[in-house]
Amino acid sequence: MFKVDRLRFGTAGIPISTPKRSTIDGIAHVRNLGLDAMELEFVRGVNLRPELAKKVKYVAKKHDVLLTAHAPYYINLNAAEKAKVEASKKRIIQSAERLYDAGGWSVVFHAGYYLKQDPEKVYQRIKGEIKDIVSSLQDRGIEVWIRPELTGKPTQFGDLRELVRLSEEVEMVLPTIDFAHAHARHAGECNTAEEWREMLSLMEDRLGREALDNMHIHISGINYTSKGERNHLNLQESDMNWEDLLRVLKEFRVKGVVISESPNIEGDAILMKKKYEEIRV
Repeated sequence: MFKVDRLRFGTAGIPISTPKRSTIDGIAHVRNLGLDAMELEFVRGVNLRPELAKKVKYVAKKHDVLLTAHAPYYINLNAAEKAKVEASKKRIIQSAERLYDAGGWSVVFHAGYYLKQDPEKVYQRIKGEIKDIVSSLQDRGIEVWIRPELTGKPTQFGDLRELVRLSEEVEMVLPTIDFAHAHARHAGECNTAEEWREMLSLMEDRLGREALDNMHIHISGINYTSKGERNHLNLQESDMNWEDLLRVLKEFRVKGVVISESPNIEGDAILMKKKYEEIRV
């Protein structure tokens, strides 16, 4: 896996203001906006053809835009039906393959649901399926980070400690830290500098400096209830203390990518990048 030189900021998908909505035009527009990352949204299917991926790789390199990908939403590595698990694994593998073809760096996915089962049994099952995914990718010479996401509801697999443990036990795996999801999952907690320092310190203590030098981060505002995430909001319309969060990321010298998942994806990405560059620690 190649190293990322700084903390980059980008959009979850093609920016809304892109004149012609294509992946290639989206990458060029990201650069025109002063941003330097973009997440390919495979959320409803891996719709990037291999031949187009090669062109995407060229354009992203030309504009110095780091590419990540979000695998399809229809993934549950703890599904009761074996066919659903196999289909989920196939979607993650396809996402990683196409991202690699496009010169990308990191693929994120929601790993699964507890389905009212013992969390340890769910952990072991999901770990086994992710090991299979990594093994399959390694056999094909595909090197991208495999990133189970910190999820927004307590019914979903993916709290921070589970993801850190997975990253300790399976190579090529690191978490995607969605700070809005952490805030919603814990019904309004995880919204202070102290709590974010604890999260990043846990990652550094358990996974080493490499984890903070290769972070895949999602940030947005979020609407939530006691049951967790409801929907994403723009930062300035939410209770997310995002400016303090950026200060903590700078304090910890985090490198990698921050992807804006707000409804106004590029507006909040630009807002965060400008604020981050102003911060002195």
